[in-house]
Amino acid sequence: MARTELRGKGVRDGRGAPRWGRAAAMLLAFAAMVAFAVVLGKLTLEPSAASEPMTHTNLRPGDSIRDYLAQPAFRDTLKQLGGNVLLGVPFGVLLPVLVPRARGLVRVAVVTALVMLLVELVQGALITGRAFDVDDVLLNTSGALLGYLLLGRRLGRAVHPRRHHWWHRFTGGPATPPAER
Repeated sequence: MARTELRGKGVRDGRGAPRWGRAAAMLLAFAAMVAFAVVLGKLTLEPSAASEPMTHTNLRPGDSIRDYLAQPAFRDTLKQLGGNVLLGVPFGVLLPVLVPRARGLVRVAVVTALVMLLVELVQGALITGRAFDVDDVLLNTSGALLGYLLLGRRLGRAVHPRRHHWWHRFTGGPATPPAER
């Protein structure tokens, strides 16, 4: 449990961050994640009868990406590939803020891949005009990693600084936070 102390303008946790600031950041990130989930559902889980004849299941990584890159319409290629990458970015930015244990490149990749795999399975099994595509999962996960590296890592550390555990005294771990000096 974090040690609290009264300082200046308000109650701070043991790591020096104002409690209300962390709570506000997490609430904002939660609202953004809910909004993102609504957009994700709208984009991926609505039936598309018009595209039903063009859909096919893709279980071989890279096949859809190669097909999009081979087509002459660059705008459609950019829309499909770029859209799938951008769809993953919010996971990489918001996940480290909402779930401190999900911080880290591998953890963000695993959580994003699992969520997007679930979305693709639902698309392929239940939605008219949609199909399972493993390349969408790969592109979404790549976008999440990009979001994490560009912004999510910093935001996650700003909202949830590293803890000072008892064993750091012996291993030379993280320095003592400024609030405890």
